[in-house]
Amino acid sequence: MAISTVHRLSSQLNRLPSLSLFTKSVLIRSSATATTSSAKVADRIVKLYAVDLDGKKQEIVGLAGQTLLKALTNKGLIDPASHRLEEIDACSAECEVSIAQEWLDKLPPRSYDEEYVLKRNSRARVLNKHARLGCQVVLTPDLQGMVVAIPEPKPWDIP
Repeated sequence: MAISTVHRLSSQLNRLPSLSLFTKSVLIRSSATATTSSAKVADRIVKLYAVDLDGKKQEIVGLAGQTLLKALTNKGLIDPASHRLEEIDACSAECEVSIAQEWLDKLPPRSYDEEYVLKRNSRARVLNKHARLGCQVVLTPDLQGMVVAIPEPKPWDIP
């Protein structure tokens, strides 16, 4: 029941144009944490799989209410210094991941701001339907077993 409440709240907040995306993500994240904070930590664990740049599948462990970015950062797949405060207004799309097709329907739709950031940072300005920003994907127990791929760095990101 708590998860359905979070999903309902998430979809309602995404429809409010007056709130900034950062405010929406904080509200969604805090409500997800509030609904799950009374549960044991073991009940909040969400196990995911990430395919790294070498093609190896690694198990990632996160907590319901955390972002996918946080889980990937904790595993060392994304450099924590490369992302700025999980605030989309300052986002450089370095937390971009590709989500496996079967998991796309279990995620809330991308916000306008997330689509804008992804398009802005795509050289062809074409949106890949599997692309999501890790800082905008909030983990829920429904995402248990989700597979994400860490894309290769874009040529303009390589020093």
